[in-house]
Amino acid sequence: MLCARRRLSTWALEGIGKPNFDASKVFLAPSASVVGDVTIGNGSSVWYNCVLRGDVNEIRIGEETNIQDGTVIHVAKHNAQGTSLPTVIGNQVTVGHMALLHACTLEDLSFVGMGAVVMDGCVMSRGSMLAAGSLLTPGKTIPSGEIWGGRPARYMRDLTEKEKDFLPVSAKKYAELASVHMNNLVKTA
Repeated sequence: MLCARRRLSTWALEGIGKPNFDASKVFLAPSASVVGDVTIGNGSSVWYNCVLRGDVNEIRIGEETNIQDGTVIHVAKHNAQGTSLPTVIGNQVTVGHMALLHACTLEDLSFVGMGAVVMDGCVMSRGSMLAAGSLLTPGKTIPSGEIWGGRPARYMRDLTEKEKDFLPVSAKKYAELASVHMNNLVKTA
C-alpha cells in the first residue's frame, strides 16, 4: 500500500521529465512532492512535506542523502551569464528541516542546518557546514572543513575533528531511520 501512495507524490512534467529513483531503495514520504527531472540515489530519503521541483533544470541527489521535513529544492534555467543552474546534491549529505536550496551544489558529506537558505550558484564543498538559519548568498563557496553562519553567512571557524567525524554518522543514522519509516509506515484513518 505504501508504494501506491508514494507514486502519488511524484509527477512527470511533459517535455521536461519524470522523477527517477528505485522506490524499494529510497524513502519518499507520502506528503513529499517530487516533480519533473529529479534523480534520487539509493539509500536516500525525502521526508514529510518536502517539495523538489525539477521543472526548468535538473535536480540530482546522491546516495544516503537525507532531505528533511519541509525542505524546498528548486533550480534555475540559467543565470544572467547563461550558465545552467541545476541543483546537485552529493552522497551522504544532510539537509536539515525547512531548508531552502535553489540552483546550488552540495558536495559529498556537506551539512545544511535547519532553516538555512542556499542560493543560486553557491557551492558547499565536501565536508562543509552551514549553520541553522543562515543565508548563503548567490555565488558563495564554503570551503571544505569550514562552518559558515549568519545572514548573510560568513566564515565562523574550521570544523573540529569531532564535527567532521559526525558528518557521515548523521547520514547513516537518517538512512537507518528512513528504513524504519519505509518498512513500517501504516495509514491509520
